[in-house]
Amino acid sequence: MTDKLSIIPVERIESHIFFLRGHKIMLSTNLAELYEVEPRVLVQAVKRNMDRFPADFMFQLSKPEFANLKSQIVTSRWGGLRRATPYAFTEQGVAMLSSILNSKRAIQVNIAIMRTFVKLRRIISSHKKLAGRLDTLEKKYDSQFRAVFDAIRQLMETPAEPPKPRIGFHSAK
Repeated sequence: MTDKLSIIPVERIESHIFFLRGHKIMLSTNLAELYEVEPRVLVQAVKRNMDRFPADFMFQLSKPEFANLKSQIVTSRWGGLRRATPYAFTEQGVAMLSSILNSKRAIQVNIAIMRTFVKLRRIISSHKKLAGRLDTLEKKYDSQFRAVFDAIRQLMETPAEPPKPRIGFHSAK
């Protein structure tokens, strides 16, 4: 059930959820933006409460991970030069943030984020169920339907990102 009065559109939250190190994560910079606090304020609050954030709740991105993520996401809002890479919060880490950020906005944002994570989990689950049903049907029917099953599996796959157009002047080859 989606709250029509949500403080943040689900699509905006979804655009800030990434898959890294086997986890769906949100970056401290994006979370700070959603909570409407400075990133350093969010990180300071977390550092004052480090015992609440074990490694499976939060970790800091390595420089190569951060560079890779920046190259995948075309945005001009990465805050210029940084001394440190951002932190990544898993779903549990985001939930734990609600215990250290007490503003009304932080509570409302956390509710919206938790609902988005649940929505994504349901989508993934429905894909797994559909794949299981397809396997059962495939075993039940003979090879004459193989092309149909292959086509359905192809439709179920997540589309690869289209190549990004190059920006600037290019010499003709």
